[in-house]
Formats: sequence, C-alpha cells, structure tokens
Amino acid sequence: MISRVVERLLKLPAPATRRLTVQRDLRVPMPDGAELLADHWAPRTGKGGGPEGQGGGKGAGLPTAVLRSPYGRRGVFGAILARPLAERGFQVLIQSTRGGFGSGGPFDPLRQEREDGLATLDWVVKQPWFGDAIVLTGPSYLGYVQWAVADRLPPQVKAMIPHVTESGLTLEFLREDGLSLETPFGWGVQVATQERRFALVRQRSQAKKVSRALNTLPLAQADVVAIGHRSDYIQDILAHPETSPRWAALDHRDRVADVTVPVSSVGGWYDIFLPGQLRDFRTLQDAGQRPRLTVGPWTHAGDLLTGAGVSLRETCEFGLALARGEEPPERAPVRLFVMGEEAWHDFASWPPEGYAPQRFHLQSGGGLSPDAPAGSAESAESAVDRYRYDPADPTPAAGGVRMAPDAGRVDNAALEARADVLTYTTAVLGEDVEVIGDVSAEIWFRSSLRFADVFVRLCDVGPDGRSVNVCDGLTSLRDAAELAAVTVRLWPTAHRFRRGHRIRVQVSSGAFPRYARNPGTGEPHATAVTLRTADQEVHHDPAHASAIVLPVRDFRQQP
Repeated sequence: MISRVVERLLKLPAPATRRLTVQRDLRVPMPDGAELLADHWAPRTGKGGGPEGQGGGKGAGLPTAVLRSPYGRRGVFGAILARPLAERGFQVLIQSTRGGFGSGGPFDPLRQEREDGLATLDWVVKQPWFGDAIVLTGPSYLGYVQWAVADRLPPQVKAMIPHVTESGLTLEFLREDGLSLETPFGWGVQVATQERRFALVRQRSQAKKVSRALNTLPLAQADVVAIGHRSDYIQDILAHPETSPRWAALDHRDRVADVTVPVSSVGGWYDIFLPGQLRDFRTLQDAGQRPRLTVGPWTHAGDLLTGAGVSLRETCEFGLALARGEEPPERAPVRLFVMGEEAWHDFASWPPEGYAPQRFHLQSGGGLSPDAPAGSAESAESAVDRYRYDPADPTPAAGGVRMAPDAGRVDNAALEARADVLTYTTAVLGEDVEVIGDVSAEIWFRSSLRFADVFVRLCDVGPDGRSVNVCDGLTSLRDAAELAAVTVRLWPTAHRFRRGHRIRVQVSSGAFPRYARNPGTGEPHATAVTLRTADQEVHHDPAHASAIVLPVRDFRQQP
C-alpha cells in the first residue's frame, strides 16, 4: 500500500513486479577491517532474484543500483529509493556509511567515502547475485559519495545519477567571504542525534534547540546547546574556512574532469548545492563528455518527493538503459524549469546560448533601470541610500536557499518593510524579460565599520504588489570602511519576468541564520561575543553605478 502511494506521488512508471526479497545486514569489509552493513533488495523471481533466486551467479543477475547513506537503510530510504528501483528492474544495495546505523568504524562525516566507496564497489562485483552492471544513484550525501569515487570506477559502473548534490559538498558553505551557518550546523546536529531513541518524535523540540543554538554567543558553545555535547564536525565548520587543509580529504572537485561514465544530474533552483552542481556539469561539458542536467523549481528538502521522482525516473530510464547496453531515451542535454513562465524548456548546454549580460542600475528614489544613473558629481550625495545594521537584531532570512520549512519562493513583504532592507524596482514591464544563467551584482558600498556584509536578492513583483524572491547571495568584507564596488554572486536561475510585472533588487547586510551574522568586529565566528551596530551606505551616482547583472534573452533574435 505504501509503495503504491509513493509511486503515485513520484509519478513513477508502472512496476515490473511487487514481489521482492530483502536480505538485511550484509557485512561489507573495508580495507582497515571495519565492516559496513548493507541491505540487498531484488525481485523474488527471475534472473538474479536475490538471496532466494535461482541462477544468481556472477553475470546472471539484474543491474545493481548502489546507494550509500549516512541516514540508515530503512524507513524513508527503503520506501522512496530502494523499493521503487527494485520493483522496476534493479537489484538494489543500500549501505550505511561508516560509523552509523550498525556500520563499524568511527563516524567522521565526508572524509572516508572514497576509500569505503571503492571497497564497496569491489565487493559488489564479486557477489554471486551480481549481474555485470552497476548504476550509482541517490540525493545529497548519497550523490556526494558518487563523486568521491567517480574517477576510479570499475568498468561495471555504467552511469551516475547524482541528485541535489556536488563534488565539494560542504565547501560552498564555508567561504571566507560568506559563512553559510544554518545548513551545515543543522546537518551536524541531525547526524549527531538521528540515532537517538524517539529521534523522529523529538524533531520539533530539537528544531527549537537548534534555533536557540544559532543565537548563542560564542558560537563555539552552540553545539552543546543543540546536542548536549561537542561535535567535531560543527567545531570544524566554525573554525576552518573552505581553504583549510582540514577539508582537503572531502574535496573531490578535481576528480570530475576525469569521469568517463554517463552522468545525469538533477538539481533545484533553490537547492543548497546548486552552484557546485552546475560547476560539475560544466566541467564535464568542457571535458568533452555528454552529461545531462535537469533543474526544477525545488528546494533541497521541502520538495523532496517531486525532485526524487525526477531522479528515480532518470535512474529507471537513463541508468537502466545504459546498464542493459541500450541507448537511453533521446532528450536535450539540459532541461530547465523556467519559473515565472512555470514551464519546462530544453537547451543544448549550461549556461544556454542567447542570453547576454544586461546591467539594471540602482537609481535614486528606489528605481531600477537598464539606463545608467543620471546626474553630476555635485548631486552624488542624493544618490546615497543609508541604513543601519544591528547584529543583535539581524536582518532575517526569508525563504530562499535553506532547509527550513519556509524555503524557496515566499512573500517578501515583511522583509522589505524592515528599515535595514533597501529596495530598487523597475517600472512595470512592457514585455517579458527572461533571465537564465549566472546572476551577479556590483554594489558600491561603504560601512562605518571595517567588517560588514552585503546581501543582494532578486525578486519578481506581481501586479498585486507581491514580491517573490528569485535568487540571492552574500559577500563578507574586511575593508568595508572604504567605498568600493562589491561583487556579489547570486544563485543561478531561470526565470521569466512577465509583462505587467516588475523586477526588484533588495540590498541589506544579512540573512540570518542562513548566513552567520557579521558581528562587525572581525572576531572569528566561533569566539565572537561583541556585536557592533554599523551604518551602511549604498551609492548609485554616475561615478558609482551600482547594478545587478542579469543574463537576458533577446527575443528578437530567437524563434
């Protein structure tokens, strides 16, 4: 019954069978002597019919989908991942990664997935039920472990389908010019508490603890508030930026160019890993591979079922065909959901051709226009907007790229009503403006303090005045007391601003707790206890032309 509900929600193709057999707690040996536990799912009858099947010797079985998870092998992962694949032509091996849910060895997230993953694949191809072909699949961490081994895959691996993930995983969060606090901290708490008794029942109370912890000063004490003890992972994210040698073992970005198996990536416009996922796709493109990419209007966790359905269909159609030595169904390399239009479109590459960068300039009086700001040097003072940022009452995160319940597209009315948020809006559009690709902003900025953040958000304002966020980004500064042009990299997007709508840009100095609040003192995030209020300036005169840069389609030159 549960499987039928899941497949309707996921819009999966009809199953080949409902009769499955599951062998639990297989012990997979690692080179250092640790044993990782795995469950093996397979159709009860037919070739390679699992532990009870006939003729399950090497080379006689169905293709094997391999999933490696730090979140356990059963429950939601059995219902949403293992069972649907086993009902549609795969054997499935789902394994608990090192140190969790019965698997041996110490839990040290992200660091040992290459060695353990390669050992697991070597074990799979030696099993009597193995049938000559492997497909790697799975979302988030389950996708990251694919990249960890992707340049040394055995020949039996025929495809990879990474979903909402990337080869560097944590590193995007730990930029020195913008620490994303909420996501890695929340994940550290999740993996530290997920095996506690009644963990699912206690999720609401645990979320309240996390909220209190994120407001704790110093942040070095936050893990104790949320978990009750120290977490090495959380302490690392607070103390070590992405360039630290501490993270070298989990960075697999340099492996992507050497991947030779077909890859079909599935991502979301509001996913926490989107920039890295698109970087990996471009690396494969540039290396002469022919990867596939699908990006929908999804967040990382909030639209899990919708995105998982696309990923599972890709595994069944793209992955299974390749595992059988067949050509997968023909489609364009890139399939994007264009928000605003609310429709899917196919393209030859990412970013697609035909979209040229266009500057929309901030104007006096809260305007936004493709025209450069007018005026003279003498009138420059009138082209300065000011606001006060108080880290004791930080500008809040509202929707966007988060793992919170309100992630994704939301009404920005409450946020834009705050005194610490500036807005700049175009006139009503006389024609559609379609934006697809990388988005950035150049903001001429000065602060009363040396240390400050610049947060920029792009919004679509409908005829009813509702402002909905499209994409955003933040840059942290260490010399903000000097007037300078600050480059802010926003999330990539695909969005059509409809005729009759308006384009809006927000400028502020934070989005807490998505990004760590800037205390204004330059103290390390882990140990900062003093919060200083800053007076911020945004300039937009002719000599300091602040702008957002949008990749805009020229409809006149395209069919």
